[in-house]
Amino acid sequence: MRALGERPLVAILRGVAPEEALPVGEALVDAGITIIEVPLNSPEPFVSIERLQRAFGARAIIGAGTVLEEAQVATLAATGASLCVSPDTAPSVIGAAKRAGLLSVPGAFTATEAFAAHRAGADALKLFPTEILGLAGLKALKAVLPRSWPLLVVGGITADNLAEYLNAGAAGAGFGSWLYSPGRSAAEVGVRARAIVDAAR
Repeated sequence: MRALGERPLVAILRGVAPEEALPVGEALVDAGITIIEVPLNSPEPFVSIERLQRAFGARAIIGAGTVLEEAQVATLAATGASLCVSPDTAPSVIGAAKRAGLLSVPGAFTATEAFAAHRAGADALKLFPTEILGLAGLKALKAVLPRSWPLLVVGGITADNLAEYLNAGAAGAGFGSWLYSPGRSAAEVGVRARAIVDAAR
């Protein structure tokens, strides 16, 4: 959590193209969102990640999302990025990320998955999809998981509902299509990012 910050806010740029990555990244960092994830089912994701890392790596945590295989972890590490996010709890991917010196944030939906991810060495847990888990699910997991484990809510989170999840015990959140979708201008992304930062405060 020292690396991720006191209240991690993660921009998930699913579908971003390399030519969009830098203007969108600049809008995010200027607004105060300094964790940026490019899912690997985006066009040429490692090109975007490498460009973002080169431009903003000194001011932001840059990484990949939807990491499913150990080979992808190796390619990610070669870009100089520092964050590996997965949609599932895969001990092999978590282990590969930690061996490569990356922060590992795997997805979990149940207590079983959360404990498995932690035992494999995860740095934080991504509760996904939160729009299905809901506030009740978050509170139920918080009741059984150690308080020191940082839980990030992802899926259906917006500036409008962020505060209620933080108040229910989430350490932070990831923002997908509400924040960025292909074709949305960097200026509009910046407006939405500032709304997120304001809501977190």
